[in-house]
Amino acid sequence: MSFAIGLTITLGCMLGGFAALGGHLIVLWQPWEFVIICGAAFGTFIIANPVSTIKDTGRAIVDVLMGKSTKAEDHLDVLGLIHALMRELRAKGRNEVEAHVDNPEESAIFKQYPKVLANTGLLTFICDYLRLIIIGNARTHEIEALMDEELHTVRHDYLKPYTALTTVADSLPALGIVAAVLGVIKAMGALDQSPELLGGLIGAALVGTFLGIFISYGIVTPIANKIKISREKKHRAYIVVKQSLLAFMNGAMPQIAVEHGRKTISSYERPTIDEVENATVSAGVKEAA
Repeated sequence: MSFAIGLTITLGCMLGGFAALGGHLIVLWQPWEFVIICGAAFGTFIIANPVSTIKDTGRAIVDVLMGKSTKAEDHLDVLGLIHALMRELRAKGRNEVEAHVDNPEESAIFKQYPKVLANTGLLTFICDYLRLIIIGNARTHEIEALMDEELHTVRHDYLKPYTALTTVADSLPALGIVAAVLGVIKAMGALDQSPELLGGLIGAALVGTFLGIFISYGIVTPIANKIKISREKKHRAYIVVKQSLLAFMNGAMPQIAVEHGRKTISSYERPTIDEVENATVSAGVKEAA
């Protein structure tokens, strides 16, 4: 929604200002210049990226245009799940908890948090490190080092669409110049025509430069930045899990351990300590029932 509003304001001010200066909007309608620029950009995007990144970029674009992003409720689900699992580790035998970790799809605890269960990457991250905790041989600093390595990899993968789109955005002004040069070449072939026709051809060629710059800085770059923000919010859930589990390994009670995780959440989405307490208490009541 915010993207549509911003784009409307941008186009309205730009085209309105051009018209107010006496420009004719019909001159800017050069569909083949658009085809040249966007086609070349899309082609180079396909050349530069593997199929997995292309698909992930498509999903990322759809998510930001649809306004999908991590919210405070999603963080509450993560904190609630971690709290429930840590409580199980303290109250019951390790074998009982291992059953939840080995088959989370059938676990009564995990089923209470369907959003986390649907996030395959985060689910695997949680289960893998809970297994290491259950084994009990790994030291806290070793687990932390291993988590940091994996978090670096996860963040790198999450930001691949951002990197790919940023590269396209950087190339678009140059591709606009390419389209403009092709238009000038066409105009050079009409030097024997009337000045009015020749001027129209040159004007059409310059529209290519305008389109390349506008699409780069007015559309692709903002989308790339929104993807980066959205993916970093999604990555934050891993850090919440990391800090909570490390605090638990260092001897903190489950309620204190999830507070370590809560503090890593941005203040814009961070649930209050009362909200976390209510969510964890209500989860415990559901489980007991």
